[in-house]
Amino acid sequence: MAGAIALIVVMILIPVGLLMSGAAASAILGEFLRRDGVARHPGSELLELDD
Repeated sequence: MAGAIALIVVMILIPVGLLMSGAAASAILGEFLRRDGVARHPGSELLELDD
C-alpha cells in the first residue's frame, strides 16, 4: 500500500516540477532577451505601455 501511495505522489510531483522549472526558465530567457533587445536598439520607437 505504501508503494502505491509513493508512486502516486511521484507521478504528481514530477510533472508539476517539470512544468514549474520550464516556466521559470522561460521567464529568465524572456527577460534576458528583452534586455538584449533594448540594449541593441537604444532610442527606438518602442513605447513603454502601462500594465
